[in-house]
Amino acid sequence: MHSFAWWPTVIVLGVATYTDLRSRRIPNWLVLPFFAVGVAVSGWLHGWHGLGHSLGGAGLGLLLYGILFFMGGMGAGDVKLCAAIGAWIGPMQLIYALVFTGLVGGVMALAWAVWGGFLGELFQQAGDLAFGSKEDRGEAVLSNPRRRKMPYAPAIAIGTLISFFAH
Repeated sequence: MHSFAWWPTVIVLGVATYTDLRSRRIPNWLVLPFFAVGVAVSGWLHGWHGLGHSLGGAGLGLLLYGILFFMGGMGAGDVKLCAAIGAWIGPMQLIYALVFTGLVGGVMALAWAVWGGFLGELFQQAGDLAFGSKEDRGEAVLSNPRRRKMPYAPAIAIGTLISFFAH
């Protein structure tokens, strides 16, 4: 566990969760400084090895969530948040965080869909994402009820915090 990363990560995840739940956005003013400080602290504490470790974690987060973003299943704020977390915790712990995030996110998505009464649509959208359907289901905006997007920062927060105890 990276003890120096605990409190900054908890604070940023708390703010990101709040803003994502409130406005479906994770602001750049939050994640970009978090990313930069994560790289700087890792380099300062561990030299070139720490810098490489930090950039490797950020790159892994950017790659994996970037793919989901370009497939239409993830917002840009989620991608940047994941990359910034990777800058603080490195690639190995980020793998744990992403696995836990995926599990938590899956449970949250099912509960959200059952509670909202659109479980069938959730499976249809997941199929479209997995198999690349090009059928137009409407513009992906909050005001369009045909495109429901779940705020994912809470899942990222829970998965990342679990990874601190699992790694």
